[in-house]
Amino acid sequence: MIDVVATAAIGPLGEGDAFVVGAPNAPAPTCITLDPRLTAAGLRRPFAARSSVAEAAREAGEDPATTLLLAVVRQVSAQLSPGERVGLAIGTSSGGMATSERFFRARATGEAIDPALADAATYHAPFRALLAMLSAEGIEPVRTTHLLTACSASTLALGLGVMWLEQDLCDVVLAGGYDALTTFVAAGFEALGATTSRLPPRPFRVDRDGMALGEGAGVMVLRRVFPGRVARIVGFGASCDAVHLTAPDRTGGGLSRAALQALAENAPVDLVSVHGTSTVFNDPMESKALTLALPGKSPPVHAAKASIGHTLGAAGVLESILVIDALRRGLLPATPGEGALDPEVGAHPCTENAPADVRGALKLSAAFGGANAALHFVRADFAGPRTARALVTPRRLAEAVPTTYELEALSASTGLARDRLARMDGLCHRALAAVGALAAVVGREALVGAGIVVGTVLATLDLNALYEAGLAARGAAFAEGRRFAYTTPNACAGECAMAFQLTGPAMTVSRGLDARLEAREVAADFLATRRAQRVVVVSVDAPGPCAELVLEKTGWPVDFQARAELWGI
Repeated sequence: MIDVVATAAIGPLGEGDAFVVGAPNAPAPTCITLDPRLTAAGLRRPFAARSSVAEAAREAGEDPATTLLLAVVRQVSAQLSPGERVGLAIGTSSGGMATSERFFRARATGEAIDPALADAATYHAPFRALLAMLSAEGIEPVRTTHLLTACSASTLALGLGVMWLEQDLCDVVLAGGYDALTTFVAAGFEALGATTSRLPPRPFRVDRDGMALGEGAGVMVLRRVFPGRVARIVGFGASCDAVHLTAPDRTGGGLSRAALQALAENAPVDLVSVHGTSTVFNDPMESKALTLALPGKSPPVHAAKASIGHTLGAAGVLESILVIDALRRGLLPATPGEGALDPEVGAHPCTENAPADVRGALKLSAAFGGANAALHFVRADFAGPRTARALVTPRRLAEAVPTTYELEALSASTGLARDRLARMDGLCHRALAAVGALAAVVGREALVGAGIVVGTVLATLDLNALYEAGLAARGAAFAEGRRFAYTTPNACAGECAMAFQLTGPAMTVSRGLDARLEAREVAADFLATRRAQRVVVVSVDAPGPCAELVLEKTGWPVDFQARAELWGI
C-alpha cells in the first residue's frame, strides 16, 4: 500500500486545484472545442481540448511538451529534498514532437541544423530537461525511467513508482506523464478512424464514433507512509494483449489480466475510471474486461476523455487525479454524452456528479502495442493491511544477438509473413530479429507469457520523418494511418509480443544513452515484485538518415547492434 502525498495537474480543465471533476449534482465539464489549429491544417474532424500553458509555449516559440512537463513538476518540486532518495518515473506518447517536426522540416529543406536542435529532436529531450531543472535545485534522482508506452505510459509510470517504494529503492517518487498535441499526432488518429465527427464524444452510447485529443501533464508524489496523504494505491498490474498493434483485444482478456493483478483483496471498487475512447471496439472491450475482473459487479464508470480529450501520455495520471478528487469529495463523476446507451456494453456512466460513499476505484489504461495497465486507488482513510511484498532477486537466463535483419530470415525466425514484415520499420525488424535469435537459444515456448521491455535511444526518428514528409506532401487530411501506427516507439514491443505471445507487462523506455540499462532496471522491477515471471529485454536502435544526422551533430556513441536477453526469477 503506497500513499499518494500530493498531485499536480495541467490540462484543459485548468491547473492544480482547478483540475477537478466539477460540482455535486452538476453535469460533467466539457473542454473539447472546434480547434483552429487543426482546422487550419485541413483535418476533417478538428476537435481538441487544449491547455493554456501549452498554447502560451507555442506562442513563445518553446517546445510545448517540455514546458508542460517542467511546469507541472514545479507545482510539487518543493516536496522533494536533496537528502532523500528520489525516484522519477515519467511517461509520454510523443515526447517533444513539436521540436522533432522542426528538425524534420529543416533537414528536408536543407537548412543548417545545429547540435541543440538535433539533441532536442529526440523523444527523451524533455525528460533530460526535467533532470537538468531538478539538478539545478539540488535534486539528483537515484532511480529514473522515461516511458514511451503511448497512452498507458503515465499509468505504468505510477506503477513503477509503486514498485520502487515496495523495494525500498526510494524514499519518495515523482511519477506521471505529459504530452502536447501536434498535427502530426492528430492527423494519425484521424487516419485510423478513431476521432469523433461531432461533439461531445459519446462513450458507451449507441452512436459513439470516436474521441477527441487533448494535452496536458500530471504528476503524483508517492511515499510509503505519510500522515497527510490524499489517497492510497493498493494495487498495480500490467499486461499485453499480444493481438493487434492498434486495436484492442475484443475479448477484454488482455486488459482484465492487468486489472486482476491490480485489484487488492478486501479493498472496495465503487468506481471504474475506464480508458473510454468512445470507439466502436474499445468500449465493449472494456465492458468485457470488467466482467472478467469484477464478476457479478457493475460499478459506475467514468470516461474522462469525453471531458478533457485524450491527453495521450498524460491520460492515465490526469484521469487518476480526477479519481482521487472523486474519492476525496465523495462523488461519482459524470461523463458527457447523450443518446441511448449501447445494450452490448454493460458499463454505465453517470450523467451528473452524484454524491456517494466512494471508497475505492479502479483505473484502466490501454495503448498501441497492446500495453495495458491498471491501478487500484482507495480513499486516504482506508486502513487496510500494510504487509511487505515478498521480493525475489531476478537473474539473466539467456542472451542473443541477431546475425541478420533480412526479411526472409526474419520471416523464418518469427513466423510472420514477409508482406507483413515489409509494412514495419527498421526498429521493429531489429527488435524482432533479436527476440527471434533469443527464441532460437531458449525455445519459443520459454518466451510465451513473458513480458517485454524495449530500450531505445533514437526510437522511431526516421519513420517519423517519413510520416511527416507525407503530411507535408499530401496534407494532414491524407495522413497514412498504417505508417502512423509505427511512429509510436512501443510498436516494436507490440510486434514482438504478437509474434512470440509475450502477454506479460510490455513497454518501451528511453531516458537517454543508457536505454539498455534502463530496460534491464524496469524488467528487474517487475520480476523482483513478482508482477512477472520472465521478461524479455531488448536493446535496439535503427540506422537511418535522421538518426545518423543526430549522432553526427551530437557525437553520441549509439550502438546499432540489437540485443535480446531473457530475465526471470
